[in-house]
Amino acid sequence: MIYSTPAPDLEDETVLQEIHDLRRHLADYLRTPRRWEGALRRSMLARAVRGSNSIEGYRVEVDDAAAALDDAEPLSADQVTFAEIRGYRQALGYVLAMAGDPHFSLDASVIRSMHFMMLSHDLSKSPGQYRTGAIYVHDDTTERTAYEGPDPDLVPGLVQELVAGLDGPSQADPLIRAAMAHLNLVMIHPFRDGNGRMARALQTLVASRGGISEPAFSSIEEWLGHNTDDYYRVLTLTGCGTWQPEGDAALWLKFNLRAHHIQAQTLNRRLTEANDTWRVLDELSEAHGLPERMSGELYDATLGFRIRRASYVKRAEIEERTASRDLARLVDLDLLRAVGQTKGRHYVAGPALTNIRAEVVRCRPQITDPYPWMPPRLRAVPQ
Repeated sequence: MIYSTPAPDLEDETVLQEIHDLRRHLADYLRTPRRWEGALRRSMLARAVRGSNSIEGYRVEVDDAAAALDDAEPLSADQVTFAEIRGYRQALGYVLAMAGDPHFSLDASVIRSMHFMMLSHDLSKSPGQYRTGAIYVHDDTTERTAYEGPDPDLVPGLVQELVAGLDGPSQADPLIRAAMAHLNLVMIHPFRDGNGRMARALQTLVASRGGISEPAFSSIEEWLGHNTDDYYRVLTLTGCGTWQPEGDAALWLKFNLRAHHIQAQTLNRRLTEANDTWRVLDELSEAHGLPERMSGELYDATLGFRIRRASYVKRAEIEERTASRDLARLVDLDLLRAVGQTKGRHYVAGPALTNIRAEVVRCRPQITDPYPWMPPRLRAVPQ
């Protein structure tokens, strides 16, 4: 037996409709190809990778997460942390590749393979293998056991039950199915390590396979990374400390719909800001006679990314001396500012780009909370 899907109430149905309306707006908007779409997609994926890993204590700057997407080296992340980021990037890349594959079938081997992709850099964590012993989630704040997973002998059967229910047709909304997949996998805790990241990647996979438009933008991992304490609180309330699949998952469902709603609002806001930013950057490039190859670097710098010559060479497909001249010119124009020397040298937004960013976000709309009663309720949960 695993956690059963709660029936959404009227409040949930209203929120679901609003989420799908927001996502339809996104899909309609992206039907017209835009030069900046790839850059926005890359930044969103980088934020998702960073968000999911930050929950587990692996914290990197968003541009180092983007470096993992680009197969580049990080500027500041240590080797251990970046290995975790790269592993997660590989698993998430598989999720996105399978999103629209008509021949894909979700079974237990997929779960185990994704886990291997995620943790193959550290064989001591038994990547791809179910745990053989008891597992406990320890709360470092209270120095108590926050959760105890089911007996290891139950794990293979529970995972099989989970995937069997996910691979066939269902009347449930794909966002609801994905939320329940997340909950069940994280509560089964089938592996020695990486269970949270696996559950969040599975959620993205199930939502994407369910027909959610633009799967690269469908993840709530960025939002969860910014709201880690509430994420753990709702898991605590739902799990009650041990494997209790007969428990009520209604609050968990609402929490996930809240995350999707707020993330969808954030994404739609970023679409507007990306369009406004590129319009201003195009005007700036035309005024200074800058080649189009510089636009992507200017956009990344405006977002707060650190720009590296090696990455610029690779993305623009130019020679190193051309890249050096380009970057020097952007520094002369106060569009970029050089930081560091020799190997660690990189570039950040200069005064002109900083001003552009400030003006673009100055009038951004406020995010509305679809479940305004939830934050105080979660804050009341002792940690």
